Amino acid sequence: MKLKAENNLKRNTFFQLFFWAALFLFGTARNYGAHHDGISTDSIIYNFCHWIFQMIGAYFIYYILFRNFFDRKKYVLFSLYLIVSLYVISVVNRIFIIYLAEPFFINEPQDNLFSIFTDIGYLLTCYTFPIISGAFIFVSVMFMIRYKDEKENTIQLQKEKAELELRSLKSQLNPHFLFNTLNNIYSLSLSHSEKTSESISRLSDILDYILYKGSKNEVFISEELTVIDHYIELESLRYSEGRLKISKTASFSPAAAIPPLLYLTLVENAFKHGAGKSTDQTEIRIEGSSEGPYSVFRIENTFENGENNGHEGIGLKNIEKQLRLHYHDDFTLTVSKENNTFKVEIKTPTTL
Repeated sequence: MKLKAENNLKRNTFFQLFFWAALFLFGTARNYGAHHDGISTDSIIYNFCHWIFQMIGAYFIYYILFRNFFDRKKYVLFSLYLIVSLYVISVVNRIFIIYLAEPFFINEPQDNLFSIFTDIGYLLTCYTFPIISGAFIFVSVMFMIRYKDEKENTIQLQKEKAELELRSLKSQLNPHFLFNTLNNIYSLSLSHSEKTSESISRLSDILDYILYKGSKNEVFISEELTVIDHYIELESLRYSEGRLKISKTASFSPAAAIPPLLYLTLVENAFKHGAGKSTDQTEIRIEGSSEGPYSVFRIENTFENGENNGHEGIGLKNIEKQLRLHYHDDFTLTVSKENNTFKVEIKTPTTL
C-alpha cells in the first residue's frame, strides 16, 4: 500500500508539472498568434503573471472549496465561496500586475483601486475567465484521477476483505475437521486398538497438507485427492469390516485446481453424517472428472431412515461461502436427498 501511495504521488506530481508547463506554453503561443511582430518580453511577463494566479485559483478551488464544501454536499456554500474567491483572486491578480509587475517595464498611469474593484466587465474578461478556464481543466483531470484511484482502492479493499473472509472460513474449518478426527483416534485409544498408531500416521499426513497447503489460494485437485485417500483410510480404521462400502473414481485434468480442503470437507461430511450416525452398512460413492472447462465433483452417502441428514453444519455452509468468494457466480453447488441417499455436486472452473 505504501508503494502504491508513492506511485500515485509521483503520478499526480508528474501530471501537475506537465499540465502547468503546457498551460504556460499554450498562453505564450496564443500571444504569439495575436501579435504579428512575434513574442515580446511584455507579453511573456503578462502571461507569467496570469499563469501564477491560474495555479493559485485552481489549487484553491480544488483543494479548499471542492474538498471542504462540494464533497460534503454543501453546494450553496460552495457556489457562494466560488464566486467570492474568483472575484478576490481576479482583483489580487490585477493589483499584482498593475502595482508590482508593470512598473518594471512600462511607464503609464496606474488604474486606481476603485476602478480595479468595480470594473467587473474587465475583471471577468481579462482575469476571471483565464482563471476559470485553467481551473476547470485542472479540476476535471484531478477528478478523473481521483475517481480512478478510488475505484482501484475499492477493488483492493474488496480483494482484501475476500481474503480475510477466506482465512476466517478456513480457520473455522480446520479446527472442525481436526476435532472430529481426534475424536476418532481417541475412541480407538480407549479400546487399545492396534489401529491407533496407524491412524496417527494418517492424521500426520493430513495435518501436513492442512498446514502447508491449506493457506494457499489453490491446489491441484490431484493433491486434494491424495489427502482424501488418507482420510478414507483413517476413517476406515474406526469401523468393522463390512460397515463401509466406498467407491472412488476420479479423472481430472492435470492442471485442474481448487481451493484447498474443498473436496475433503465434503468427504468428511459424508462420513460424519453417514457412517457416523448409522449402525447399518453405509455406502459412500465419490466421482470426479474434468468436463470441458469445468471440474465436477460428486459425492453421495446413504443414511438410516429417520435420520435428519441435511449436513447443515459448518462444513456445507463453509463450502458455499468459499465457492462464492473464489468463483463469484461461476459455479454450481447442487444438494439433494432421495431414497436415503444424500448427494452433493460441485461444478467449478478448471483453474481459479
